[in-house]
Amino acid sequence: MSLKNPMLSHHISSQYNEDLQEVNAKFMSMGGLLEQQVTDAIHALLDADISLAVDVQYKEQAVNRLECEIDESLTIILARRHPAAIDLRMVIAMSKANTDLERIGDESAKIAGIAKTLCEEGGSARGFMEARHIGNQVRVMIHEALDAFARLDTEQALKVLRADADTDREYQSATRTLMTYMIEDPRQISRVLNVLWVLRSLERIGDHARNIAEQVIYIVKGLDVRHTSVDEIEKKVTEDTHKEQK
Repeated sequence: MSLKNPMLSHHISSQYNEDLQEVNAKFMSMGGLLEQQVTDAIHALLDADISLAVDVQYKEQAVNRLECEIDESLTIILARRHPAAIDLRMVIAMSKANTDLERIGDESAKIAGIAKTLCEEGGSARGFMEARHIGNQVRVMIHEALDAFARLDTEQALKVLRADADTDREYQSATRTLMTYMIEDPRQISRVLNVLWVLRSLERIGDHARNIAEQVIYIVKGLDVRHTSVDEIEKKVTEDTHKEQK
């Protein structure tokens, strides 16, 4: 994943460029760590790997430290460099995306905790197939959202937004299926509820990936597309691109 982006090195102040490049590199490093955390949490669940689950929970501390370091660096940039226009949007967007990354870490730790519980109880649980499928979807979303952020690629960001809509539908379908199963076999309620919590965490991870993608559109286009449908966002981005080309 390339960290070299012309929008991060155009400022008249070389020190500003260095500061922004440094915090951007740390942000991408944190993103890579979170992508691995999600992958490991899912594997811990599906493979009944308690040691991997423990490792995911332990590494959450590193995620929290990185979040604080990035926040501090961005605060210093705002105080010392007084960025404006796209520079300011970059700093604001990175600050918000930093929070989303940390929350992905929180959800990964929750999945790891549930994985430990299910491992200790023994036996397989219904819903693992759905967890594998949705888990793979959100892992790809994180990777593509970070790639879009690294390259400030609005087309890639839109792809993540569309994927989030698909993930939401998959989550709703899986939830209905597992609810039906619990009604048919009340003996499995406890274990299936744990899997439902896993699916909920995965759905939230997808939401955070979408939030990061939305920040890419904000940086490049100056458009706040939060709480907006994918169709409306695509329309806004297309209209803005046409205006730029005139």
